[in-house]
Amino acid sequence: MSRPEPGPTTAVAGNAPQVGDGVVRLDAHLHLWELGEGRYSWLGPQHGRLFRTFTADEAGRTLSAAGVGRAILVQADDTSADTESMLAAAAAHGWIAGVVGWLPLEDPSAAAALLERWQAHPKFCGVRTLIHDDPRPGVLELPAVRASLRLLESAGLAWDVPDAFPRHLGQAAGVARTFPGLTVVLDHLGKPPRAGTAADMDQWERQLRSLAAFPNAVAKVSGLHCDGTGFTPAALDRVWTVALEAFGPERLMFGGDWPVSLLGAGYAQTVGVISELVGMLSPREAAAVWHGTTERTYLQA
Repeated sequence: MSRPEPGPTTAVAGNAPQVGDGVVRLDAHLHLWELGEGRYSWLGPQHGRLFRTFTADEAGRTLSAAGVGRAILVQADDTSADTESMLAAAAAHGWIAGVVGWLPLEDPSAAAALLERWQAHPKFCGVRTLIHDDPRPGVLELPAVRASLRLLESAGLAWDVPDAFPRHLGQAAGVARTFPGLTVVLDHLGKPPRAGTAADMDQWERQLRSLAAFPNAVAKVSGLHCDGTGFTPAALDRVWTVALEAFGPERLMFGGDWPVSLLGAGYAQTVGVISELVGMLSPREAAAVWHGTTERTYLQA
């Protein structure tokens, strides 16, 4: 989950959408956390403004001010406590449409027990584990992980892959191929290395297109802030164009990545930049990105 602080050259553009503009917006990627002992080990004072508690009340006000009506909460800690707190928030707040919780993928027995527990909640809709912090390049090929993914496929739950480039994006395509009944959700377009070399971007594009070749793969247009690079429609042109060509709007979804995105831009600014990109599409295509793909991925029974 760690993100670098934005550098002085980071540019931000984009006007927030008009509240009440009639556009239905469902944020596919939002976090909450409450700092406490033994939780969110990745988060520390070095993360600046992220190093505090972010509540559902604050999130609801932030979304409403930016013209976003609902959101999917996504796990930010590999603990059952994080999932429990999100489910409790979802029970108390109608704007929380669903919860992507945690499972210990390398322990299929424990994963099965927790899965049965989580599925008792009507808003539990997917699973994510912070594999991007795992230095092993072959973690998604481990037999135990494959057994847990098979559980998710059988349960009809989506599986999120965080920050997949460079270690895990190629493997994600293998998962999509092996489990055709599993919806593989690529968070943040795999984290394209926009501040890297041309070769880095070319490798990201090849791997992204490889995953997109499988119809059970979808991707979130989220988390695209990058230290030292602009956050404008022009600066995002390549990643947006590649994503549209690879997935099509019917397999892309908007995600704000709040509050992590605060390291690059305010929430309303983030929504504004995405609005300019999505504004290039037809109304039907735009509706898919704003809410249709997310509803189909997470909220259909």
